[in-house]
Amino acid sequence: MDPHTTHSHRRRSPRRGRPSGHAVRTPRPTPNHPHSSPGALPLEPTPCDTAPVPFASLGLDPRLLDGIRDLGFAETRPIQSAVIPLVLAGRNLIACAETGSGKTAAFAVPLLQRLLARPAAAGDAALPASSPASRALVLAPTRELVVQIEDEIHGLSYHTSVTSAAVYGGVEMAAQERALRAGVDIIVATPGRLMDHMRQQNANLGRIELLVLDEADRMMDMGFWPDVRRIIAALPDQRQTLLFSATMPDEVMRLAIEIMADPCYIQVGRRSTPAGSIAHRSCVVPASQKVKWLVAQLRRPGGPVLVFTRTKIGAERLARQLAAEGVRCTALHADRTQEQRRAAIEGFRAGRYKVLVATDIAARGLDIDGIHTVINFDLPDSSEAYVHRVGRTGRSNEAGYAVTLVTPDELQDLSQLEKSVGVRLESDRVDA
Repeated sequence: MDPHTTHSHRRRSPRRGRPSGHAVRTPRPTPNHPHSSPGALPLEPTPCDTAPVPFASLGLDPRLLDGIRDLGFAETRPIQSAVIPLVLAGRNLIACAETGSGKTAAFAVPLLQRLLARPAAAGDAALPASSPASRALVLAPTRELVVQIEDEIHGLSYHTSVTSAAVYGGVEMAAQERALRAGVDIIVATPGRLMDHMRQQNANLGRIELLVLDEADRMMDMGFWPDVRRIIAALPDQRQTLLFSATMPDEVMRLAIEIMADPCYIQVGRRSTPAGSIAHRSCVVPASQKVKWLVAQLRRPGGPVLVFTRTKIGAERLARQLAAEGVRCTALHADRTQEQRRAAIEGFRAGRYKVLVATDIAARGLDIDGIHTVINFDLPDSSEAYVHRVGRTGRSNEAGYAVTLVTPDELQDLSQLEKSVGVRLESDRVDA
């Protein structure tokens, strides 16, 4: 199979979290429903059990349990404890938990269990025989996240006959087309590339049983939402729908209710806030001194560092400046080819680069163990961007550090950011 459609699994250490959370039932709005107005969305919290339990106690298929053990998972983490029983019971749900909390396994494990426990339905003569129907669809906003999700699904399903394919842009469509036309049980895709395959009738979505939107808040912004709605319109009405994200604004909740019936809302930890294991700091630095400050910091001993810039040009320029100072670094942004992006991530993961300079393309789904520090070279433009950026460190309740560089004329913006995120950034100052 082509490397752009399937991926070998990798072993990971078991992860644990603190048991705290609640489930919220949200009413489905109708034209006469008092909650269908554009005001604040009412939520009715219902306690849910987030205590870790052994995966072996969940009644899962033995073949799936073998894959879970291969990945080093022993007990569920809080979001998994809360979500897995509900998904196995067939519930639609919206799930919000901090970054690095184990959301991928929270939907991948019950998704695979469902496919293993329920044989595929008999063929439908109305569907083209040349394009066997898939049973589950996972949509994600970036190529990197698609690859990571499919990689974990492939690892979990290693001992089963369940098949999956990663479908994303930046590479030739031919290998993906062959995989889709041969038939895969699970499609993990970015919306734009999936739409390309739908237009060429490569993907058969007529019997999708389960839809997952990962990083749902990003999937429902204006850049993705039109394509997402077109894809959803092609799916059967009788399906299970799951939405996952670390940040869940009210407007996303309202859109979510439009595409699913009677969802259950699961929230583990505080809503739309960074992990509690991250120490936050700001440093007031004149714009002309930012690179000098950064080079001095990067020359200190420490683990891998992820640096965020606001623009693609800025990321490329900063990576060149750091390399000229002898810093082992590489850049990651949307203008790089898929092969360059893959090489940057793998080189950073393997330790060939100490520093990865990236745009917000790396703020979601980049799961690299041991990132010591996240540095916001440019101030993030929203609280959601801040939460996702700093969420690349402090994962699995390990200590993480986040530093945000602020110019003197951005202090008011910093104050607004602190209020909206709900964290205090301890401040240092560098004089010009």
